[in-house]
Amino acid sequence: MDERVREHAEVLVDWSARVEAGDDVVVSVGPDAHELAVAVAEKLGERGANLLATYSSGEITRAYLQAHDDAFDETPAHELALVENADVYLSLGGGRNTSATADVPGERRRAYTEARNEIRETRLGTCWVSTAHPTRSLAQQANMAYEEYQDFAYDAILRDWESLADEMAQLKDLLDAGSEVRLVSSDTDLTMSIEGRTAVNSAASVAYDSHNLPSGEVFTAPYATEGEVTFDVPMTIRGEAVRDVRLEFADGAVVDYDAEQGGDVIGDVLETDDGARRLGELGIGMNRGIDRYTDNILFDEKMGDTVHLALGRAYDACLPDGEAGNDSSVHVDLITDVSADSRLEIDGEVVQRNGTFRFEDGFDA
Repeated sequence: MDERVREHAEVLVDWSARVEAGDDVVVSVGPDAHELAVAVAEKLGERGANLLATYSSGEITRAYLQAHDDAFDETPAHELALVENADVYLSLGGGRNTSATADVPGERRRAYTEARNEIRETRLGTCWVSTAHPTRSLAQQANMAYEEYQDFAYDAILRDWESLADEMAQLKDLLDAGSEVRLVSSDTDLTMSIEGRTAVNSAASVAYDSHNLPSGEVFTAPYATEGEVTFDVPMTIRGEAVRDVRLEFADGAVVDYDAEQGGDVIGDVLETDDGARRLGELGIGMNRGIDRYTDNILFDEKMGDTVHLALGRAYDACLPDGEAGNDSSVHVDLITDVSADSRLEIDGEVVQRNGTFRFEDGFDA
């Protein structure tokens, strides 16, 4: 076994999920994440945690959804019980086909997602962390040799997370003190309110209200969005290619949209529910270990020189106690490159220009 697999497992169990003796841990294992699952199981055994492994496959999900009608039982009790009794939920991505569910009808996908809302909310109440084992399918999607992709993935995952957390805290402080964010580029001019919201220093650990490995972003929950934005980073959403998405907002909601490719997918997302037309997240990438786009949202949204916005659900960690943010069955991220001809303002003050933050060398005020 590549020693980096064991290092990945150690970061996941110790730094990210903070697993303790006696914790009940559910580990969802993708088909090609076997090696990582073995290493994680070893670490959980060393910690004295209780392990239950489940199998997660896009092909299995496709077969089930294609054969089913649209009348799904709401909140299946057996699955809910599993998540309700978990202290920690670890998702080890590693599928064989990143587009396995691309031909599932959108209406059926929405019905399935909505029927499992309570399960999703319950899982989000655990110490949950999602990660990905570098697989050949992900390497192919990134247009990289497998060995090259392994190096890329581990450069992003095996970071000095404490040092990165200290660096990202500077941006968190600026967002926490701010009231309005404006993003401007050649084809974007968007304003969002962030007053009263708390930014998350997403340093790949539940101790930071962060649930992805790799991570390396600072995010908050915007509202009262106005203007238009173009997302120029190519992505795969629901198994389909999406390119050059443009959204127009008025009174906080999407009022118009188009895309060079994948417009039907965006339309399907927007029709999920009322909350799908509003933003649930403004995220700013700060992981310089991610140096290229790979068509994988887990990595791409964390890349330095990018900003991403998510349609749908807002995260509770960004909201004041007792306040409900944007609610939706979906949380779909879209990414824009801010490495050139762009600026990010907080209350009229430029805090990032052309991808460089004001606390970094080379910032041009």
